[in-house]
Amino acid sequence: MISVGMCIGAFLILIIIHWVYNWRNPRCNGKLPPGSMGWPLLGETIQFFTPNTTSDIAPFVKDRMKRYGPIFRTSVVGRPVIVSTDPDLNYFIFQQEGQSFQSWYPDTFTEIFGRQNVGSLHGFMYKYLKNMVLNLFGSESLKKMLPEVEEVAKNKLKRWSGQTSVEMKEATANMIFDLTAKKLISYDSETSSENLRESFVAFIQGLISFPIDIPGTAFHKCLQGRKKAMKMLKTMLEERRAKPRKEGTDFFDYVLEELQKNDTILTEAIALDLMFVLLFASFETTSLAITLATKFLHDHPLALKELTEEHEAIIRSRENPASGLTWKEYKSMKFTFQVINETVRLANIVPAIFRKTLRDINFKGYTIPAGWAVMVCPPAVHLNPAKYQDPLDFNPWRWEGVEINGATRNFMAFGGGMRFCVGTDFTKVQMAVFLHSLVTKYRWQTIGGGNTVRTPGLQFPNGYHVRISEKDEKIL
Repeated sequence: MISVGMCIGAFLILIIIHWVYNWRNPRCNGKLPPGSMGWPLLGETIQFFTPNTTSDIAPFVKDRMKRYGPIFRTSVVGRPVIVSTDPDLNYFIFQQEGQSFQSWYPDTFTEIFGRQNVGSLHGFMYKYLKNMVLNLFGSESLKKMLPEVEEVAKNKLKRWSGQTSVEMKEATANMIFDLTAKKLISYDSETSSENLRESFVAFIQGLISFPIDIPGTAFHKCLQGRKKAMKMLKTMLEERRAKPRKEGTDFFDYVLEELQKNDTILTEAIALDLMFVLLFASFETTSLAITLATKFLHDHPLALKELTEEHEAIIRSRENPASGLTWKEYKSMKFTFQVINETVRLANIVPAIFRKTLRDINFKGYTIPAGWAVMVCPPAVHLNPAKYQDPLDFNPWRWEGVEINGATRNFMAFGGGMRFCVGTDFTKVQMAVFLHSLVTKYRWQTIGGGNTVRTPGLQFPNGYHVRISEKDEKIL
């Protein structure tokens, strides 16, 4: 005789089997892209967060591209995700922003960057914040900022030339952070009693980590770094509100002016999250790009020679060789922009761009269900041998005669569509001005070795140090 307990047990087993089957075979009004959903709830999260120790496409993506093709499905942190390494689908996603797709990031990312961060906002609110940022990083503002950017680069290089060695990534991160923090909140690291940069260091160290918020984990340290930085920013905002300036001189003044308007849609929480994201994005990504550009040029003497000749020609063409860079000179740096494009192509600073479908999407015979997450994978496009010959090679000449004014199907280093990065021009100015000062006034020598630091999609030497010294010859 079958017991009640056995019946209940059999029933539970059937429920579990049914649940696992539904997990691995999601419902779809069409044909889902191929792939695996992994284990229930966990999905393929562990594999997804495995660090990439090569300069090639991350193994998680590369292995599945070989197995399933350029469009495949997976599950990360309990969420079904379609991964796109297909240039046509990527371009379609960017062009359909707000219609078929909208910006979306996993809950862990919104917890890190703030639930009111600019990447999680849509429609009019996003456009409003974008216009605010363009007041700081738009072309007209950058024209005025150019002399200051050059002065900062010259002063830092002068200081570094007196040191035995310089760790480029950390040194350039400090340089850009100080400049950006001054423009945003009039923060001066040398006079401030609080070390704002230190909080961002803790934040960055756990940014790409397994999302477990337990004391001692990298993710926990990341959240604590954010909490400390946000507390400092809030205190600064309150101090500025208590003692407002007669004339606006930084982004905080502009934010306070907006907050005081009767019809404003800006809130303090949104403003602080925006400030946090701007500080992070402006220095972390650009410092990595400058570091890699320096290394690539060091490893490729012909590229360094052509870059140096371009910048020395700029100085020789001046009436006064000692005068500073002009906007016209900056825009004339053709080979410099080729170096920048090639650097950011290889750097793949943003390894993934997330969106969410607003309706069922039919594309190339597959259906992406409404509500699913979609992950655009720029490295898979930038390092595709079908699009770029010898894709892992640094070859700035591949960009000769190519005009890049935004994202294309095969180049999306700064995102694309309506959410194309508003800080793109700021990054290019920082890189071009730094390289100008470096190649016209200094020579550098690599010293030391060391361990490695893992970054999304790329590995670079933590022990990559340089010794720089002023050039003996004068440019006439």
